[in-house]
Amino acid sequence: MALKSIVYKAQLQIADMDRALYADHALTLARHPSETDERLMMRVLAFALSVPADDLRGRLEFAAGLSDTDEPDLWQRDLTGELVQWIEVGQPDDRRLAKACGRSEQVRLWAYASSVPIWWQALQGKVARLDNLEVWQVPTEASRALAGLAARSMQLQITVQDGHIWVSDAQQSVELEPLSLKARRSSR
Repeated sequence: MALKSIVYKAQLQIADMDRALYADHALTLARHPSETDERLMMRVLAFALSVPADDLRGRLEFAAGLSDTDEPDLWQRDLTGELVQWIEVGQPDDRRLAKACGRSEQVRLWAYASSVPIWWQALQGKVARLDNLEVWQVPTEASRALAGLAARSMQLQITVQDGHIWVSDAQQSVELEPLSLKARRSSR
């Protein structure tokens, strides 16, 4: 018998001073049986740091991710169905990223885990030509601390100022500063 996904609910209060974005979001997330709390919380973080200020070009939504190899973790489609944002969490290979860059205006990757430096060293040259790709590394200690905030029902406050991010619930707070491994050079 196959294991079923577990449903998580998250109430996010986002105050992103770097983007002048202040919003509340109610999220329902399906945690794949093979997914860890750390990866789940990285998806929540990716949402908070990528959600647009308005829905004029479509909504940012959780896609099938682990359940479907043809879909990212999150995506934003405009009203015509064209992909505006393709967002990955983890350490995908260069072929997956190249395919995503060909399909979407912007591809954003949030890498985490202690193996990121080794993975990035092997991947960096292969993705250098992908102008619409940006890659961020979340420090291992921070991604692990975020996992400690995971609960079936979460109320999280996410504050962003000058590149520093604070994620907190009623009991604890996690501070992190993602490292830019690759900046996006242009948009299509």
